[in-house]
Amino acid sequence: MDEVRYEIDGQVATLVLNRPEVRNAMSPELRDALAEAVRRIERDRDIRAVIVTGAGVAFCAGGDVRQMDANATTTPEDRLVRMRAFHALVTSLADLDRPVIAAVDGPAFGAGFGLALLADIVLASDRARFCMAFQRVGLVPDFAALYTLPRVVGLQRAKELSYSAREIDAREALELGIALEVVPAARLMVRAREIADSLCGASPLALGLTKRALGASLQSDLTTMLELEASAQAIAATSDYAKDAYRRFVSKMPPLFRWTKPDSPK
Repeated sequence: MDEVRYEIDGQVATLVLNRPEVRNAMSPELRDALAEAVRRIERDRDIRAVIVTGAGVAFCAGGDVRQMDANATTTPEDRLVRMRAFHALVTSLADLDRPVIAAVDGPAFGAGFGLALLADIVLASDRARFCMAFQRVGLVPDFAALYTLPRVVGLQRAKELSYSAREIDAREALELGIALEVVPAARLMVRAREIADSLCGASPLALGLTKRALGASLQSDLTTMLELEASAQAIAATSDYAKDAYRRFVSKMPPLFRWTKPDSPK
């Protein structure tokens, strides 16, 4: 787990990509450590929210190009096997029934951009930069970016960002809907923790059901989503959390869940 620092504080798990000497570039070892960290979270029901961030001055600079160059003589079949090795990590992170917050400081390039897009919420520091850098080295977007990016920014803008491989700064990321908020770098982890703590007060059952339903919505029709909505609501509405929330509301008691207000724009 040296490649990923796994930190628990209360009900929040923080996963820190820990290769600062190469700006947290994605390697097989980092991939495996991150996958193991997600598996640990899946087993630990006391964890209610997750923060993913990078050590040092980068979130994740993308794939480790030095390793790619060393493996450049491998066959397409070998490369396909290596790429498929990432699939379990991608799907487990996307399907995790706890909210995931990506706290992005510095570059989130290539696979790092893809990793950020797998989060439920992306917070960007004012020095964050995002780039679908794959075209710069003759590659295709990966780490699920072909799936997530058009769903976040729309198809035409996803094409432009992928074809051009241009960098976008934190403010443009905010305008495109990639980042939920932009905060000063010194506030990034504080703000991520504020949101995580807020989400810890929500119903874990309702959050998990909502995340799963929203994930399915863009591949479904109205009838399917109405049925999913009805089934999920029937489960959530009869939970102990909901019963306690009803009682608190009727008794005019403070709610268990209260969303944290966003930082004022700087």
